[in-house]
Amino acid sequence: MKTFSDSRIEKVFQFAKETYATHGVDVDAALKTLSSIPVSLHCWQGDDVTGFENKEGLSGGIQATGNYPGKARNGDELRQDLELVLKLAPGKKRLNLHSIYAETGVKKVDRAKLQPEHFAGWMDWAKARGIGLDFNGSFFSHPKAASGFTLSSRDAAIRDYWVEHAISCRKIGEAMGRKQGSPCVTNIWIPDGFKDIPVDRKTPREILRQSLDRILAEKIDSRYLLDAVEPKLFGIGSESCVIGSHEFYLAYAVEKKILLCLDAGHYHPTETIADKISSSLIFLDEILLHVSRGVRWDSDHVVILNDDLLAIAAEIVRGGFLDRVHIGLDFFDASINRLAAWTIGVRCMQKALLAALLEPADLRRREVEGDYTGRLAMLEELKTLPLGAIWDYHCLQHQAPAGPAWLDEVRAYEQKVLSKR
Repeated sequence: MKTFSDSRIEKVFQFAKETYATHGVDVDAALKTLSSIPVSLHCWQGDDVTGFENKEGLSGGIQATGNYPGKARNGDELRQDLELVLKLAPGKKRLNLHSIYAETGVKKVDRAKLQPEHFAGWMDWAKARGIGLDFNGSFFSHPKAASGFTLSSRDAAIRDYWVEHAISCRKIGEAMGRKQGSPCVTNIWIPDGFKDIPVDRKTPREILRQSLDRILAEKIDSRYLLDAVEPKLFGIGSESCVIGSHEFYLAYAVEKKILLCLDAGHYHPTETIADKISSSLIFLDEILLHVSRGVRWDSDHVVILNDDLLAIAAEIVRGGFLDRVHIGLDFFDASINRLAAWTIGVRCMQKALLAALLEPADLRRREVEGDYTGRLAMLEELKTLPLGAIWDYHCLQHQAPAGPAWLDEVRAYEQKVLSKR
């Protein structure tokens, strides 16, 4: 694939930089900030959320569609794939793990009994590469989740099991945070809900609150662990009522002073989480984002540079929330090359952040002065400014492929590695 030379990229960058300067934008400052923003990659794109426990199908509202060849079958293959993605995307990255990616050797270890040692391989790998780890409990694809209820189950034995699992996940997250020297964001999402209309929504939510209180009873230093809870509007098998709704978890997060996770695919198709960011951060210290693309429901399509993504990034930057928002990706598409999906998603997230960082401060002044005509006119003018030239230069700075050149590396890797799996 033909690409521009480094000298051509630098020449076009200088022109673009001058263009932005006419609007009062400091491009060098924007690029410096962009380089400091970590985006947490999600390990489950590489193997369709299968994990290492068994090879059975997914359940609990989780579904990966497609059968593109070459998916990772174990931790070594998954890390090998991630190595390439880390190389193809510029800037700072983290890695988000689920508990089903524990490496327990020949011994089968129950989820409720998982320990930090079962993630030692991941911690050593991440430490060697200077990337932080985030973590999630896995409350799905398990016999004890077959009823559709976990932490809100009326069955005390089922409920106790998942409470124990969540407590073990917090211990694992704390160990990760200590190892890497930065907090591990440890998230709780459960699939609990009713397929059809329930007559009692209150009791399961009371039970869920009690379960969460037990899980969070032990205080863990925020230098190592940040707790998050993730709401949802509906899911497969919980179309009529999700116990952990947005309202429930928002109230709980405010009460407990923990993070609220906003997943872009967990709301009505006409909603965008961008509007929820500033609303939540008026009352919360920090939030977690799971950036996805729900086409009709929580379909977890690959993140692209669309209006929703641009709005999310703009809200973070305009609100001055960069140090209060933890950005993670969450999608799993098995219909295309999995490494390409990862690369497209993370690069688009970074491009959206760059677009936001390149907005002129003059926009805010126009709004404060009531010049809504000028605000709209300027927002439209920004759409055709040479963002791509700045992005290519950013890639060049970080030794990442500029333009579509990264796809050549993915295809070469597919022939050399993926085709032999």
